[in-house]
Amino acid sequence: MTLRHIVAWTLKSDDAAQRRADAEGVRSRLLALEGVVPSIQSIAVIIDEVDERTTNSVAVVADFADAAGLEQYIVHPAHQEAAAWIRTVVNPESRVAVDGSL
Repeated sequence: MTLRHIVAWTLKSDDAAQRRADAEGVRSRLLALEGVVPSIQSIAVIIDEVDERTTNSVAVVADFADAAGLEQYIVHPAHQEAAAWIRTVVNPESRVAVDGSL
């Protein structure tokens, strides 16, 4: 079984350039976790570039062997550090997440 973890956010800033910089910051911090958090099987970060109303919304898609692997990711200090920074640039009420098997 592979467990897929998907989380999406809307960025806080009203400034397009700042939203783009924040989106790239989210991407770089999350992608840097690959190879650091052992339970990550794969990770991708998507920045919305199509819908003008949601441009620079960000989503992460990460795969784990099982729920225990996801939990290891969630509590890993490197993930906690990335998540703390991400919370400074996203609207907390915009967060949506789903975890399911493939």
